Amino acid sequence: MKFGLKKALSSVALVGALFSATGYAAEPAIDSILSSGELKVCFEAGYIPFEMKTKDGRFIGFDIDIAKHMARSIDVKFVPVNTAWDGIIPALQTGKCDIIIGGMAITPQRNLKVMFADTYIEIGQTVLIKSELEDKVTSFRDLNDPKYRLASQIGTTGAQAAKKYFPKATLDLFETSADAVLQVANGKADAFVYDLPYNALYASQHKDTVVHLDQSFTYEPLGWAIRQNDPNFLNFLNNYLVQIKKDGSYDRIYDKWFKSDAWVDSIQ
Repeated sequence: MKFGLKKALSSVALVGALFSATGYAAEPAIDSILSSGELKVCFEAGYIPFEMKTKDGRFIGFDIDIAKHMARSIDVKFVPVNTAWDGIIPALQTGKCDIIIGGMAITPQRNLKVMFADTYIEIGQTVLIKSELEDKVTSFRDLNDPKYRLASQIGTTGAQAAKKYFPKATLDLFETSADAVLQVANGKADAFVYDLPYNALYASQHKDTVVHLDQSFTYEPLGWAIRQNDPNFLNFLNNYLVQIKKDGSYDRIYDKWFKSDAWVDSIQ
């Protein structure tokens, strides 16, 4: 009896020591942000209208305005960290930024690597087709054919959707969304698979070269991503999101980027 009790107590102590070594070893991100006075935000400029770069080198967009507002709400400086999409999660994991606010869809695969705050906007995938196909392709389903060549961006849910829904078509992947959509505009691809907001704006600006099939064929909640095992930061983000949606800040920022095109000239 005494030996069993002693062994049990030793096990409890060991678990406590391990928890102390792992559970508290990493400083919560919110503490680091407050102590440094900086909120480092990862994104990839070029995702219209979420994050873009102006002619004079400034970063603007829906996500950028939210990130700036978030930083101001806790009296710290917003620090942009423009990052290639295929390296954005490793950048977060290695501490190059505190958070990804970059139009990232919440997926099971990504959720194994990062924690997501509650959904802040919902989108879906659509397709842009070259204008010559307007009478031949009337639904996204028509593109699942070996005669079609599709384009999308590496590492995006657009690429995943293209592989899933159009397995018979040829798929070419590119480093940026701008490079991928250009294939359709230049006649080197038949269709571009990507997020609805991006496609809608691109189509409105390139009516002579592409046609937007604007029926979303996926459901994609977007979320802010942070490092694993950080409940304090997650709690802050979820409550911050509730606050801006209730006080009108979210709607004001949303309307600026999704219901107006006054900003378009600044990026062209």
